[in-house]
Amino acid sequence: QVQLAESGGGLVQPGGSLRLSCAASGNSMSNSVMAWYREAPGKPREFVAFISTSGVTTVATSVKGRFTISRDNMKNTVDLQMNSLKTEDAAVYYCYVQLSGTDYWGQGTQVTVSS
Repeated sequence: QVQLAESGGGLVQPGGSLRLSCAASGNSMSNSVMAWYREAPGKPREFVAFISTSGVTTVATSVKGRFTISRDNMKNTVDLQMNSLKTEDAAVYYCYVQLSGTDYWGQGTQVTVSS
């Protein structure tokens, strides 16, 4: 069983930055793919960024050049650095891990982008 706990969300002005962190417990994440998704009100959950077990990353086109995903296998964490935030980035951000064919989700952290 894997537990995921996100942190780092909050209120930020347009153009600002936030760093989200997801801490995994219950198992080592070194053999897991990890990712971030987000869900805005009235919209389906969407992919934001992915990082493979070897550190290869992919980010959504909408956040390319602004968001960076990283992982620390020693700490069992995956982070999302978000820069140049836009109002359309506001959403609940969810941490995702796939381990041994099972999907795990965190409870989400709210990101609000407003002046």
